[in-house]
Amino acid sequence: MQHRTLLFDLDGTLTDPREGITRSVQYALAQLGIDEPDLQALEHFIGPPLLQCFMHTYDFPEARAWEAVHHYRVRFREVGLYENLLFEGVVELLQLLQAQGRTLYIATSKPTLFATEIARHFDFARYFKAIYGSELDGTRTNKVELIRHLLQQEALEPATTLMIGDRKHDLIGAHSNGLQAVAVGYGFGSLEELSGEKPAYHVQTLAQLHQAFAG
Repeated sequence: MQHRTLLFDLDGTLTDPREGITRSVQYALAQLGIDEPDLQALEHFIGPPLLQCFMHTYDFPEARAWEAVHHYRVRFREVGLYENLLFEGVVELLQLLQAQGRTLYIATSKPTLFATEIARHFDFARYFKAIYGSELDGTRTNKVELIRHLLQQEALEPATTLMIGDRKHDLIGAHSNGLQAVAVGYGFGSLEELSGEKPAYHVQTLAQLHQAFAG
């Protein structure tokens, strides 16, 4: 993989946000009178746009879903954001890519405000030229729109830019903008979900991703 510019998804690709996201969703639901004791049942909230997840999972109208998002953010901003783990081996991978002279960006559906704080707190912001996320009003939560915006703002060539992510939304966003993509199997997307989008590359572990770039 000789691409000079790399776009990384955040949740499920660089970090494991399982605890912070699921507990914050659980909290939001409780504020709306819904008891969900099984955190594992909420893992599908990791990756896709939050508003749409609340609407599709609980058949909320949009206004009700925005209420849920507000409650979610109350907890996530103060607590959930830090209930996160950097995947083992990520720092070594980023150091390798930086040493190779590649330019790195984060492209996440998570609000830029939260993504920036996560990268700062867990001390990996230094490896990225910029962090692109959504706005708090929901603008650019769609990965197609987000990646298009990033490419335009940074004047990047799709042919030399590669997207790396763990959910189908990452792959769809890449392909819709003329980018090749790497699907990573250690995150939250199933093999069936990722294979269905026919990524140019598919790795199962972070070690395999490191090896693919090391050559």
